[in-house]
Amino acid sequence: MSMSPDESDEAVVPATGSMEVPGNVTREPLRRSSVSKQGADTRITEQPGFVLHSYVYRESSLVVDVFTRDYGRVALVAKGAKRPASRLRGVLQTFQPLSVGWSGKSELRTLTSAEWVGGMIPLDSSALLYGFYLNELLIRLLAREDPHQGLFEQYVRALTRLATSESAQTVLRIFELALLKETGVAADLSINAKDRRPVEPEGIYVVDPENGPRFATLEDTAPRVSGKTLLDMVSEDYSDPQTQLQSKLLMRFLLSHHLNGVPLQTRKILIDLRQL
Repeated sequence: MSMSPDESDEAVVPATGSMEVPGNVTREPLRRSSVSKQGADTRITEQPGFVLHSYVYRESSLVVDVFTRDYGRVALVAKGAKRPASRLRGVLQTFQPLSVGWSGKSELRTLTSAEWVGGMIPLDSSALLYGFYLNELLIRLLAREDPHQGLFEQYVRALTRLATSESAQTVLRIFELALLKETGVAADLSINAKDRRPVEPEGIYVVDPENGPRFATLEDTAPRVSGKTLLDMVSEDYSDPQTQLQSKLLMRFLLSHHLNGVPLQTRKILIDLRQL
């Protein structure tokens, strides 16, 4: 039987079983978690996910924003998670691969299980802010309960690469572009939006946030990028210093447009730290 959010019982945290590497999970054929329905009530079990953010709910509980493989972002009440003896305190951590379950029929559902899966290298202190930046992008740009299995795979990939000391700037650019593509707001950077011809490596372009690349004009105020930079971004090749700089300016411009100009808190922190 499903429980209301204000009940005091904790969600059940099963004992950790065999360790499953999240990268393997995302490479296998995707399959739906177990779902049962009784009337309008839905129960989900054993769903891969990551905590993006949490906040206090009433006296002893948390509302947890979880990014799941098959259901997108879901808001779950973790009852009793703030209590000192709660088994959930050590489980509901960011950047930790989880297997979660929930039930309920409202937008705010009840967490029924949470198990740490393991298999990923933890982010060290230098990479944590970049991880929180990814989380903030997902929270700000991804609607609730909008499934994006490909984006889930990209998120796992980004966390794995950040943990193994790969270039953070490259990891961020790849994820930013993947996020815009998966949510349907990024045009094909390899095609000129005006004439539908392939982008020319030696050309100079601007990217219309709604339509895609076109040749730059004197009147344009958007960042100018070479055709080579656009093609490098498509092929995920950020070895060229010019590509690194131009792609950073371009993605900042595109994200600002889709965020309606509201700045990201994590970006402001990163900028402040660089000024120390």
